[in-house]
Amino acid sequence: MDFIFIEGMLVDANVGIFPRERSASQPLEINMTFGVPDAAALRDDIADTIGYDQVVERIRAVLAERQFNLLETLGEFVVALMFEEFNAPWVRVSISKPGVMKNVRRVGVYIERGRNGDEPPRGGGLGPLGVPRS
Repeated sequence: MDFIFIEGMLVDANVGIFPRERSASQPLEINMTFGVPDAAALRDDIADTIGYDQVVERIRAVLAERQFNLLETLGEFVVALMFEEFNAPWVRVSISKPGVMKNVRRVGVYIERGRNGDEPPRGGGLGPLGVPRS
C-alpha cells in the first residue's frame, strides 16, 4: 500500500465544550496519512489515487458548517469521510488545538483505523512524518 500525507493543515473550526470554545471558531492543526492503491504509482494516473486537494477542500467545507463537541468526534468523522467518500483503505489523523492551555504547545487526538476494522499497516514502524515504513 502506498500513502499520501497532509501535514500542518491549518483550519478554523467550531469545536469544544467550554463556552469560550463555542462562542467563536478556533484554529486547529490537522495531520493525516491515508492509504492509496499501488496502481496510482504504477500507471501514473491521478484517477487511480486520492486527490489531496479534494481531501483538504472537503474537510474545510465540513468544518465551516458543523460544530463538534470533542476532537475525538471530529477525528472519527474525518476517518469515516475518508472511508466513505474517498474509499481510503487506511487512515491516520491527528487533530490538535494549538495554544489552548497555558504552557502547553498543543493538545489533541490521534486516531488510526483500517477499513472494516483491518489492522493498520505494519512492518518497521513509522518513518518520517508519521508515514508507515513498509
